[in-house]
Amino acid sequence: MIGPKDQAIQEIKEVVKKRYAKRALDVMARPSADKPDSSADACCGTTYQAVDLAAIPGEAILASAGCGNPTALADLHPGEVVLDLGSGGGIDCFLASRAVGPKGRVLGVDMTPEMVELARSNARRIKATNVEFYLGHIEELPFDSNTVDVVISNCVVCLSPDKDAVFGEAFRVLRTGGRLHLSDMMLVGDLPDAVKRDPQKWAECVSGADQRETYVERLRAAGFQDVTIAQEQPYRQEPGLENLRSVHVIARKLD
Repeated sequence: MIGPKDQAIQEIKEVVKKRYAKRALDVMARPSADKPDSSADACCGTTYQAVDLAAIPGEAILASAGCGNPTALADLHPGEVVLDLGSGGGIDCFLASRAVGPKGRVLGVDMTPEMVELARSNARRIKATNVEFYLGHIEELPFDSNTVDVVISNCVVCLSPDKDAVFGEAFRVLRTGGRLHLSDMMLVGDLPDAVKRDPQKWAECVSGADQRETYVERLRAAGFQDVTIAQEQPYRQEPGLENLRSVHVIARKLD
């Protein structure tokens, strides 16, 4: 029997999936002439520089809904294996693929079939042979343990109603010495009750944001060490959302 908590989790997941499925479908239906070229920054604001977007498909740019650029601080090296949690249209995977080179490998996982379809189409378009996209949940990753060097994610962990499972899975797939780089949302105070109860606000990367202390403790409980929060800044200047922050989180699997 499914309890109230499980029902709430399922509702959140369905709202999130529906929102991002629509985003992917809207991008795929958009005429090519209306898609950004490599100099456009689409929804990402100043998150990515023009040089970052060179040769990135316009569809990947338009599908992006991130709050940072996790590859920028990840210090990726040739030959590494990178996993992107909630890879969307593939923008961060394609950026990572450049850094790890032909001997490296980039894995993207997303729970939205339409996003996976879009990402695979984008990979074929730019002939990204070292990038693979998988349909799956970040709370239950379809990958073997101890096989990944770097886990990245861009404003996706905050969408999950089971962050402990996300961090536990990230720790499991990382090799010893591996590192975690997350662009994500956090809280430094509270949200209005109406916002916290609104599943749509969860899908907008708002209601699911953890308190900073809770977020860090979840990572440590999963086994991560050297947890660092960088690039913290206010996300939206809107009434009721003053305590919302976009951050970059760094952590390591040392043993």
